[in-house]
Amino acid sequence: MAKILLLGSGELGKEFVIAAQRLGQTVIAVDSYDNAPAMQVADSKEVINMLDGDVLDAVIAQHQPDFIVPEIEAIRTERFYTYENDGYTVVPSAKAANYTMNRKAIRDLAAKELGLKTANYRYATSAEELGKAVEEVGMPCVVKPLMSSSGKGQSTIKNEEDIEKAWTYSQEGSRGDVAEVIVEAFVNFNYEITLLTVTQNNGPTIFCPPIGHRQERGDYQESWQPANMTDHHLETAQNMAAQVTKALTGAGIWGVEFFVADDGVYFSELSPRPHDTGMVTLGNTQNFNEFELHLRAILSLPIAEITQERIGASAVILATGHSDNPTFTGIESVASAKKTDFRLFGKPSSRPYRRMGVVVTYDNLNGSTDEVTQRAKELASQVSVKL
Repeated sequence: MAKILLLGSGELGKEFVIAAQRLGQTVIAVDSYDNAPAMQVADSKEVINMLDGDVLDAVIAQHQPDFIVPEIEAIRTERFYTYENDGYTVVPSAKAANYTMNRKAIRDLAAKELGLKTANYRYATSAEELGKAVEEVGMPCVVKPLMSSSGKGQSTIKNEEDIEKAWTYSQEGSRGDVAEVIVEAFVNFNYEITLLTVTQNNGPTIFCPPIGHRQERGDYQESWQPANMTDHHLETAQNMAAQVTKALTGAGIWGVEFFVADDGVYFSELSPRPHDTGMVTLGNTQNFNEFELHLRAILSLPIAEITQERIGASAVILATGHSDNPTFTGIESVASAKKTDFRLFGKPSSRPYRRMGVVVTYDNLNGSTDEVTQRAKELASQVSVKL
């Protein structure tokens, strides 16, 4: 039995803990607030500021875990190198955690070191620099904090009046103490995908069927599996994902995001952990869902194959306002629907656009992903977060 220290305890962490408990592992869930979703199912918990390196050091020393598993960006990740030198296993690796927690590091690795196709981009550390970067990459363009998640601080600049607003919003949504942003030229893509990629300590890199998704405000709204794409584009994406995960080292699941346009496949972003769009796999679309795959890779349990068992879709349930005691209406409609499941994350508070749950729908392999996606959207829209 391994002891796992989970740094970040949101809804993805909760499903990971459930997978770990089913295989008899011990999990300590850590987050900056009490009663976070993963804490509700973990063996024990710690409430700390993970950006305080000394406090983080103390928790590591206290629990002496077999595995340190980051689930969010707001962590003093440079300490991970020290933990590895001290004999701890960081998942997937200290290098992966540091590079992917910061968009600058991962983008430069992909574009400059590996030569992967990406959108044209620049960096900026002030509103003035942002204006110069926008001039160089052109409008429209997308601005993202180097450290953020779920679309926080991300906006699109369409004219000069948007620049100052975009800078202010980026700083409000940035995690950690990094003020810098990345400015990306807009890619006129046909669709975007997440390619869940599993790296193994004692086996080959393998891939889940591609997941299509739609975003608003930089955060996913629906996802479906499999995404409809040509074999050529899929092979290109798999090759890119294999290159970047190999460079970052370590075992686990990675959510590698791509744009697919008329002129080919563009690398976009990468997360070294289960991905929010991958919640579609909770509908048993695969022989193992993404959380089970992550755990098995971490524990060096061999994964012989990943098979598509049925098609599926997911749609998020969002809050519309602030509440310290959110409850739900409309769940009966979802529960009574055929070939449908749902998750309520158990977050103790809500705010506008906070993800509070997800509806998953599915069908046999001969079914239509368009139909299951529409059904997931319609059912999710029937659920309201009562404030």
